[in-house]
Amino acid sequence: MPLSVAVGHSSLTGPRERNEDFCGVVTPEGQELENKGLVAALGDGLGGHKGGREASEYTVRGLLCDYYATPDTWGVHRAIDKVVTALNRWLLSQSARDPELAGMATTLSAVVLRGRRYYTAHIGDSRIYLLRNGELQRLTSDHLWDHPELKNVLSRAVGLDAHLLLDYAEGELEEGDRFVLLSDGVWGVLPEETMVEVLLDHPDPQQAAASLTSLALANGGQDNASAVVVEALTLPKLNLRDSLENNARLPLPPKLKPGQELDGLEVEEILHDSRLTLLYRVRDKKSGQRLALKTLRPECTGDNEEISGLIMEEWRARRVISPFFPQVVPSDERSCLYFLMTWHEGATLQQMLDADHHFTVAEVVQHGVRLMKGIASLHRLEIAHRDIKPANIHVGQDGRLRILDLGVAVSAGESSNVAGNPGTPSFMAPELFDGSVASVQHDLYAAGVTLYHLLTRKYPYGEIEPFQHPKFGEPVPPTRWRPEIPVWVENMLLKAVARDPGQRFETAEEFLLALERGASRPVRAPQRVPLMARNPLQTWKLIAALSLVANLVLLMLLLR
Repeated sequence: MPLSVAVGHSSLTGPRERNEDFCGVVTPEGQELENKGLVAALGDGLGGHKGGREASEYTVRGLLCDYYATPDTWGVHRAIDKVVTALNRWLLSQSARDPELAGMATTLSAVVLRGRRYYTAHIGDSRIYLLRNGELQRLTSDHLWDHPELKNVLSRAVGLDAHLLLDYAEGELEEGDRFVLLSDGVWGVLPEETMVEVLLDHPDPQQAAASLTSLALANGGQDNASAVVVEALTLPKLNLRDSLENNARLPLPPKLKPGQELDGLEVEEILHDSRLTLLYRVRDKKSGQRLALKTLRPECTGDNEEISGLIMEEWRARRVISPFFPQVVPSDERSCLYFLMTWHEGATLQQMLDADHHFTVAEVVQHGVRLMKGIASLHRLEIAHRDIKPANIHVGQDGRLRILDLGVAVSAGESSNVAGNPGTPSFMAPELFDGSVASVQHDLYAAGVTLYHLLTRKYPYGEIEPFQHPKFGEPVPPTRWRPEIPVWVENMLLKAVARDPGQRFETAEEFLLALERGASRPVRAPQRVPLMARNPLQTWKLIAALSLVANLVLLMLLLR
């Protein structure tokens, strides 16, 4: 049963000639309702400014529309923040461009109901209330200056300042919950006791919203009066995220041996046995299908961070529906904590290297094109892989390239459970060793090192050992190891692994375009950074040393 709601809204013009309030609700269906939820929003344009109505309407409409265009992997609050930040920039640009719109700004209060949780976002002095079990709870704080002469002046609003700061909150949703969004033309006139009476006397949200606004004006309200009432009628079953989080209560399976069974799955082979995780090839005894089963070692029992990491890995993998990744196979009847993925015969690029396979330039370019398409599909979901390397790139017997292991991947706005920057040192960008946080751009650097390594079996800056803090000079041109590599391939690889992040490819699509165009439109190799700019201290030390030697030589000549 999906989430169902009843909605009511009303916006009345007060004694003023112009209604600067605007409100709206979006109630999607199906997958969009499950992934993004429904949104209700209310804005109150700043009075006294010609653009107040335009600001509130543009902001509310923009949020209700653009929120649903954000990636499903984003959290609710991150999605709202990204959208409203862009709307804030637009309002500021309009204020600067048109003197008649100077100062156009608006409050914003929004509620998102998704699954069995609610989320709020708020800025300004419109308010959000929650009526639960007959009690009215205020969920927001007004953003007004704390000064007697400025007590009605907003300190925060959309369009007021380039630095936008919204208040966010969330909580568990219960059947019968009523969320009430009000402009100050309502809550500033009606006492909370009166609002509770109106809400309880009018079970229909539309009647409740209309009664609140009309009563506010009837009681002498001098401002526009707007109200949105959203009531949660029925709650859905646990959604994908909720279901996966419930799996955290499942026990970890014991370490299995070939021939043993788990939930009708027969273990055929242990594919990977690391310090934390186990990966098996299993066969479904009912269907005969071969699958990959990933779980944690039994020693991780009680390790909430690792358990949460495995659950989030499954969630991310389910979101990445792409031929360039193994696909998660649903398994609802689980007695233990694990997840299943499709299994594909073949080998990783590292296994091919270990088998002494000699990659031609054409093969590397072909693998690079497929790799970039896979990385691009991942980045469009705002997910950074953070461990691109030959061992995590698989070429199946069906000829398809697939990117493996989202174990240390991270979605935008998601906190990582991995301390520091994960990944393999030789494939990590120089700035990551200086404290920068790994992002989607660093996947492109790792992809460049991967292609370089396939061609040369070397690394552009030499092999880097764990816990080493290397010093980076200029990357070694791949033609030093293989002179037959075309110039356009060398330039492309040197650009991908440039020491300066500003000289690298910015997106996977740009890298892909360079691979596909090839020699017809080659990219330029990044300019070498002079030693003076790269390491001024070392330069001056060198100059001082040369000067000292020269002075000693002159002194010896004079003493003869």
